[in-house]
This record gives sequence, structure tokens and C-alpha cells, in this order.
Amino acid sequence: MRDFLPRGGLKGQGLIKPRVDGRIVKGLLKVGIIGASGYTGLELIRLLLRHPEVEITTITSEKYAGHKISEVFPSLEGWIELNYEKLQPRDIATDCQLVFMALPHLSSMALVPLLRKDRLRIIDLSADFRLKDPQTFAQWYDCTHACPELLSEAVYGLPEIYRPPIKDAQIVANPGCYPTGIILALAPLLKEKLIDGKFILVDSKSGISGAGRKVELEYQFCECHDALKAYQPVMHRHIPEIEQELSCLAGEEVLVSFTPHLAPMSRGILNTIYVKPKVEHPLQNIMEWYQNFYQNEPFIRLRGPGSLPDTRQVVGTNCCDIALFWDKRNKLLKIISVIDNLVKGASGQAIQNMNIMYNFGEKTGLDTPTMYP
Repeated sequence: MRDFLPRGGLKGQGLIKPRVDGRIVKGLLKVGIIGASGYTGLELIRLLLRHPEVEITTITSEKYAGHKISEVFPSLEGWIELNYEKLQPRDIATDCQLVFMALPHLSSMALVPLLRKDRLRIIDLSADFRLKDPQTFAQWYDCTHACPELLSEAVYGLPEIYRPPIKDAQIVANPGCYPTGIILALAPLLKEKLIDGKFILVDSKSGISGAGRKVELEYQFCECHDALKAYQPVMHRHIPEIEQELSCLAGEEVLVSFTPHLAPMSRGILNTIYVKPKVEHPLQNIMEWYQNFYQNEPFIRLRGPGSLPDTRQVVGTNCCDIALFWDKRNKLLKIISVIDNLVKGASGQAIQNMNIMYNFGEKTGLDTPTMYP
């Protein structure tokens, strides 16, 4: 195991550097985090600090520019002593080889063309580059895309499906949290054309952190504690992303009825999905299809018969747990999947994509068990 030892340096430099045999390691991948004061930005920092091949060189925040990060978040004292900076695309290009963009939706698309010109590699955690059709984007986000010509270039960053193109991508569109758990739960069934692609019902519950680090009334403690509520039950913006990727897997149009819920917990997503098999295969056979599809995937955990996934079992990890149940009485197959929305649903998956892009071990920086309880 590598030791982590503080080092001195110029104002704003990180204090933590990996060491091997007492020497500073050279040649680390230099990364920047644009929007490093939100939940996904902070989760990127937490995970990257234990990554032996990476050095965080730049963190931006318009609100906290000029402040040391440990002044804003005292829990990071002694781990990282970078100063927050205002975003300057040219400075980012000078200091970094890769940038993670952890900005609100519709904020990245104006910046990506500027960063791309400087040959930076980009992993965007917003929804700005996930949809391939500019018209679909305009319909669901009520906004004309700023650089529609880049939508076809961006690679959808779901490693279990798109690992080869991710490796050589300059722009990776990190998937949404809900779509990640839903697509992974359904991919083997649609790839093998085992279910009716026009009958997919998805019931999802998400922790409050999925809404971001906001101050709106509906996310305050007294509004969320001891309460469970549905929201956007008809036209949630993740629907076209889910349908786009599931349709690609199936080779035909797939329609999804998706109802998200806000659950009184900080982290985690649980998806319960109902589908109609075209043929009533034994559950064991279906499980074997899943095992074959995911046999080499380090973060997919298939649960045994009767084992129910629980968000607590994946908190803090990059894992997606999946279980299958055959409802013979209603002739429905039920799939349950759980992820940590901030890790596999956002920052952890972004680092998994980075590992693929730079030939690091795919589990590097992510190989950690859950926090329990």
C-alpha cells in the first residue's frame, strides 16, 4: 500500500501526494473538477484522493472562489488544500489533462467546445451530452443545444455497455443516476429480446442528494423527513435517455413508464421494474443470461434467489446489485436494482470511465466496501 504524506508547495497546491518508497511519484494524471462544491464534485474529490494515479490540480467554484476548500468543508482539512478558483477555460487547459464537469444541467454545453479545442479530455456529469438527437434534447430540456454537432461525438459513459468507445473518447457523457440502475437492470433482457419492449414499468426511489446541493423548500429537512413522495410521474427528463439506450440494446423502439420518488434518505436509489417476458422461461435460465452478460463486470453483483437488494448494501460503493423475481400469477418478471446515486450513479462511474480512458485498473480508487450501518 502506498503512503500518503503532506508536502509543501505554492499556495493553492494540494498537500497530499502519493509516495512510493519515500519518493514523490511523478507522471500522475492531472485532473480538474469544474463545479467542485456540489455533491458530485465533493464525491469526486473523496474518491480521487485515494486514487494512486491521479493528482487533483484544479477545483472551481464561482461561489467560493478564493477560499481554501478546507475552509468551506472542514472535513477535508489535511487531505487537500487547494483553493477554489473561478472557471477560466484556458487556465484549466494549462493545468489539467482531464476535466470532470460537475455542473448543473445546461451549464456544460457552452464550455465543452472551448475545452475540447485545447485537447482536454472531458467527462461531463450533466445531461448536456447524453442525448444524441438535438430535437429530442430541445423537446425535453426546453432549450436549443449550444453545440449539437458534438452530440454524436460524445460517448455515453456506461462502461458495461460502451467500454471500447469510452477508451478512446475525448468527451464522455456520464449517465444519469436513475438511467444507470434501470439500464443495467434491463440490458440482458433487451439484448436477448426476451421481453416486450413496449411494456416496461419502472418505480424508482431516490435519496434527497439526487436533487443536488440546493436550498429549495421542498428539499428542506422538515419537508422530506418521514415522507415519501412521487414527482414528475409522466415527463421526467431521464425518460428519453433511458429509452434511447434501451432502444439501442433492443434494436427497436422501447417505451418506458417511469415514476420517480423522493425518499427520506441521503443516498441511494432503488428501482423496481416490471416487464412482460415473451416466453415464460424458468427463472434459473434468466439468471444464467444475466450471469453470462455480466460475467466480467467488476461492479455488477447479481443476487441469489430470494435475496432482496437494499440501498444500504451499496452506499459508498460503485456497485449495482440486481435481483430477479418471477411473478407467475401475473406472468410478470420483476427486477430490483440498487445503486448509490452519488457513486455508481455519478462520481464513481465517472472515475470508472477515467480508468478505462487511461488504462488504469478499472477498480482503481473504487475498490471499497459499503459503509454499514
